[in-house]
Amino acid sequence: SHIPIKVAMSGVMPIIFASSILSIPSTIRVFTNPKAGAWKSILDALSSTGWMYSVLYFLLIILFAYFYVTIQYNPVEMANNLRQSNGTIPGVRPGKPTSDFIARILSKITLIGALFLAVIALLPIIFGHATGMYNLSLGGTSIIILVGVALDTVKQMESQMMMRHYKGFLD
Repeated sequence: SHIPIKVAMSGVMPIIFASSILSIPSTIRVFTNPKAGAWKSILDALSSTGWMYSVLYFLLIILFAYFYVTIQYNPVEMANNLRQSNGTIPGVRPGKPTSDFIARILSKITLIGALFLAVIALLPIIFGHATGMYNLSLGGTSIIILVGVALDTVKQMESQMMMRHYKGFLD
């Protein structure tokens, strides 16, 4: 009755990948300790309080969201699974048109999800720039993980309740 496509299909992985990539300059800074010059300016701009860090973080999250979704979800395989289960998408022919349709939908939904992830991940940084409090312990990634765990817990509780309901019904 439906194809399981979520808005934030990539989860927190793009944020983790982007954070890992952007931690490299600060690691280099610790080992080299530049005093002045262009190298120091670049490393300062790429520090977590620099403006370039925020821009790159935003762009890398979007890039990695698309990268992760293309690796995890194959529209051709989804179209084949749909055909094997005798399912169709209304108004779309089976086969290549279905996989093309799914690919277009995945691309649009991934953009929405990637923008959502980027904004959530950047909120603590923006708040830090606005207030000067850069060391927030509750970041965007933490919020996304907490919400994901809460949703999974609710799903598991619902499935347990349904199993108990059906168990009593069949006995």
